[in-house]
Amino acid sequence: MPAPLLAVDAPSLLYRAWFALPDSIRGAGGMPVNALLGATNAILRIVADHAPRAVVICNGAEAARYRVERYGGYHANRPPVPEGLAQQFARSGELFEGFGWTLAGTSELEADDLLHSFALSEVDAGGGALLMTGDRDMFQCATDTVTVLYLKTGVRGFEPMTPAAVEQRYGIPPALVPDFIALRGDPSDGLPGARGIGEKGAADLLRRHGSLEAALANPDGERPRVARALREQADELRDYLAIATLQRIDVALPADAPVDLAGGAAAAAALGMNRLARRLRDVSDPSQL
Repeated sequence: MPAPLLAVDAPSLLYRAWFALPDSIRGAGGMPVNALLGATNAILRIVADHAPRAVVICNGAEAARYRVERYGGYHANRPPVPEGLAQQFARSGELFEGFGWTLAGTSELEADDLLHSFALSEVDAGGGALLMTGDRDMFQCATDTVTVLYLKTGVRGFEPMTPAAVEQRYGIPPALVPDFIALRGDPSDGLPGARGIGEKGAADLLRRHGSLEAALANPDGERPRVARALREQADELRDYLAIATLQRIDVALPADAPVDLAGGAAAAAALGMNRLARRLRDVSDPSQL
């Protein structure tokens, strides 16, 4: 297999890093740089461990319009982005570009959809992909050639989610993760799921029926509470499934691009991240960081 493409869910990674590191870490002009520092260190760790052929930094809409149209509560209760984090979102591109990483964005869909699209395109081209995220929706992307690197609490390493790992965690294959989310719900996205059907019940239904649609078509024989939810919420559950299913859009695969440590050091220094800049200047290879 050729070296994989690494696609990074930038909003997820920066958000997790903001809460994992103190905002007393400051750069030029007193701007907090804790999220930038944590995200950069995490990406460099994956680069050192997996030597990807290129890195794509993905950004997207906070909530895709079609998902909000399907269900008005989608992302509705998410708190506003802290000012210090918003500042770092705005400056992240100049730092990441310094390392020679490709920036990709979409205004219509979300970063998750971009990661999914890059993975599919890379596999179509004969390669494999690593998807770096803190979002469990991405588990649907796991295949023999695509591994989801799931960010643990804080910025404390990544759990590789292969098809076997997804099945061990949820009891279903990755392809059924959207169906599982629709039934179980997803508090982080504001999706309520089916009334009275939790994680174990959702997995059991999907194992027996093979899909959400098949379960909706055959509610007879289920426990009364489950059958009632399947009958009364059928249209809602189909909307939740459409929301949870990642979309594919056309993307241009980047050329092979080894990490540019000198460029990253210069970009870090420009942001006042002097300790990171010194670390980068002192090594010749990411594995030495």
